[in-house]
Amino acid sequence: MAKESFTRKFMRATGKFRVIFGPAHSSSLDHEMTEANRKLLAQRQAETQQWETLHRPDGSTYVVPRNPEDKSLR
Repeated sequence: MAKESFTRKFMRATGKFRVIFGPAHSSSLDHEMTEANRKLLAQRQAETQQWETLHRPDGSTYVVPRNPEDKSLR
């Protein structure tokens, strides 16, 4: 038998608490990504590449488009 993951041990140990304190969705935690999830992940990663984070002297940050003329993902 394969070694049980920490997540599975935690979920098994806290099962009764989860039943009492709220509904818990139980699903496989070690499944392969579906094709739809892979496509969505690639789209989200492409969206994040269009932005650049700038830092102000006071330490705060804000985002601006890398290329203001590119409207492909906005």
